[in-house]
Amino acid sequence: MADEIRPTPEESPAQPGGHGDEGTHANRAQWEHMRSIASRLRRPLPGAQPRVRFLMPPVDEAGEADEDEGLGTPGPRMSSKHPIYIGFMGTVGVGIALGLYSIAQHTTQLLVWILAALFIALGLDPVVRWLEGRRLPRGLGIAITLVALLGVFAAFFGTLIPTIVDQVTQLVNAFPGWITDFLHSDFYKSVDEQFGIKQRVTEELQKFGQDSQAITNIFGGVLGVGSTIANTAFGVLVVLVLSLYFLSALPAMKAWGYRLAPRTRRARVEALSEEITRGVGNYVIGQVCVAVLNATFAFIVMSILHVPFAALLAFVVGFLAFIPLVGGVVAGTTIVLVALTQGWQTALIMAIAYFAYLQFEAYFVSPRIMQKAVAVPGPVAVISVIAGGTLLGVLGALIAIPTAAAVMLLIREVFISRQDQH
Repeated sequence: MADEIRPTPEESPAQPGGHGDEGTHANRAQWEHMRSIASRLRRPLPGAQPRVRFLMPPVDEAGEADEDEGLGTPGPRMSSKHPIYIGFMGTVGVGIALGLYSIAQHTTQLLVWILAALFIALGLDPVVRWLEGRRLPRGLGIAITLVALLGVFAAFFGTLIPTIVDQVTQLVNAFPGWITDFLHSDFYKSVDEQFGIKQRVTEELQKFGQDSQAITNIFGGVLGVGSTIANTAFGVLVVLVLSLYFLSALPAMKAWGYRLAPRTRRARVEALSEEITRGVGNYVIGQVCVAVLNATFAFIVMSILHVPFAALLAFVVGFLAFIPLVGGVVAGTTIVLVALTQGWQTALIMAIAYFAYLQFEAYFVSPRIMQKAVAVPGPVAVISVIAGGTLLGVLGALIAIPTAAAVMLLIREVFISRQDQH
C-alpha cells in the first residue's frame, strides 16, 4: 500500500530535475544574460581611447621620490655658483621678464576682464560655500546661486527699466522748455547784451555747417560710440562667462596655487590665502547689502519729497555706493542738485536726510555688515581708493580696499613677524 501511494520522481517538486530547478536555472540564465549586456555597454567603443587628463602628482608626505612609474629619481642640481648656470639663468630671467611685460602691455583689457571676473567669483563664493555646508553639491550650489542672482536682476531691471524709460523721455521732452526759459530769462539777456553770446553762437553754427570735416567727425564719433557699446557688451559677456568658470573651478585653482609653494610652507600659504579670499568675498557681499540699503533709503526720501526721476536717481545712488568713501558723497551731491528743481527747501531737506543717513551708515550699518570682512585704516583706504581709481578706473576703486587689506595682512603676518624674530 505504501508503495502504491508514494509519488514518482517525475511528480515530486523537490527532486533535482523537477519544475522548481527548471525555473531557477531560467532565472539564473536570464540574470547572466543581463550582466553580459551591461558589461558590453560599459566597454569602450572599438578604437576609442580614454581621454588623457592632466593630473597633479600625488603629495609625497615622506619627502621621497616615487619610483613606481619607472622614470627614475632626479639627479643633483647644478651648483648655483657655476658660471654657465648664472649666465644662462640670468639671460632666461631677463627674457621672461621682457616677455611678460610685452604680454601684459598687449592684453591689458583681457587682464582687467580676468580681474573683474575673479573678483565676482570671490564675491559669490561665500554663498556657494554656505550652500555646500547644507550638504548640497558645489555644482548645484553654483546653479542655485546663479539662478537666484539672475532672478533678482531680472526682477530689478524689469521693474526699473520701464520707469527709467518713462523718466528719461520726460527729461528729453522737458529739456527744450528749460532752454527756452533760460533764453528768455533776464540773466541771459543781460549777459547777451554785454558779450554778444547769441551772435557769436550763430556765427559758430554757420561755420560748423560749412565745414565738411566737422560733419565727418560727427559721423566718426557716432561710429565710435557704437563701437564702444559693442565692446562693452562683449566685455560684459566675457566677464560673466569667466566668473562662472572661476566660481566652479575655484577649489581646484586654490589647490594648484597651494602646490606651487614649498611643502614646508604650504600650510601657512594656504591659511593666508584662505583668509584673503574669505575677506574679499565677505567684503563684496557686504558692499552689495550696503548699496541696496543706500539706494532704498534715497528712493524712499525722494518719493516723499516728490523729487523728479526718483527711480533713475536711486539706480545711480546704488551704483555709486559700490565706490568706497567718495561714492556716497557724489551720489548725495547729484540728488541734491536735482532736488533744487523743486526749490531750495526740498534740496535742503534732501541734503540733511541723505547725509545724515551716510553718517548713520558709517557708524552703525557698515560696521555690523562688514564685521566679518576686511578692516582698513581710514588713510590707507583713501590712498588705496585714489590709487586704484587712477590705475583701473571704477574697477580699481572697487577692489582697492580688499587689495589694501590683503597687502596689510601679508605685511603683518610675513614681514613684521619675521622682523620680530631678529
